[in-house]
Amino acid sequence: MEDLLKQFEQATVNVKSKVSLDNDQLLKLYSLYKQATAGNNDSDPPSNPFDFIGKAKHEAWSSLSGMTKESAMKSYIDFVASI
Repeated sequence: MEDLLKQFEQATVNVKSKVSLDNDQLLKLYSLYKQATAGNNDSDPPSNPFDFIGKAKHEAWSSLSGMTKESAMKSYIDFVASI
């Protein structure tokens, strides 16, 4: 687990050097990061119907419900390596 955590932390540093990420990639990174660090999304969705970004983030993170933090870390690491 400690090795996985180090790899995850390194991936969060490495992703900052990626300059041309599209919105789908950013959303995937966000949701995997949140799942890896906070677990399942138990927050309420944005109440503002025009908060499209907030709603997309909430839905992306919620879609990973049930994924373990370890699996989310591995997926994040693999995704960063692939982009």
